Amino acid sequence: MSLSDWAWLALGAYTIHICEEYFLNWRDWARAVVKLPVTWADFAVTNGAVIALGIVQGELASTVPLIPLVYAALLLINATFFHVAPVIWTKGRYSPGVATAVVLFYPTAIGTFVQASREGSLTTGLLIASFLGGAALMALPITLIKLRSHRYFQQS
Repeated sequence: MSLSDWAWLALGAYTIHICEEYFLNWRDWARAVVKLPVTWADFAVTNGAVIALGIVQGELASTVPLIPLVYAALLLINATFFHVAPVIWTKGRYSPGVATAVVLFYPTAIGTFVQASREGSLTTGLLIASFLGGAALMALPITLIKLRSHRYFQQS
């Protein structure tokens, strides 16, 4: 498989992951476990953006390998810190999305990095940049959700 194939597979994995989160009520889990004041509208907008980014990274994978690697890093960060780790921290409380994170995100993301290495495009700098980019993408909606409660950002 090419890096482009892995990039499109990552988008498919994320799409299935969104379904698991939605149907198993990730919003209420996030409110209860991580104390994130998230709404279903937040969920929809954030995941719509993730799907749009998934299309972009699929389209650009063959010419800009950093972009699918950022997306793959996003998958690894999401799986590890927002699904697997909370299950461990809560001594087994199910995190909606953990099944697809383990079954789909880890193999797809690792496959993406392995393929980039096989193609000769994975350098130490690119690896670091991909994880910085993935972390920034993961942090963006959380930061905006928290910022909106500050008086400066309220529009009323």
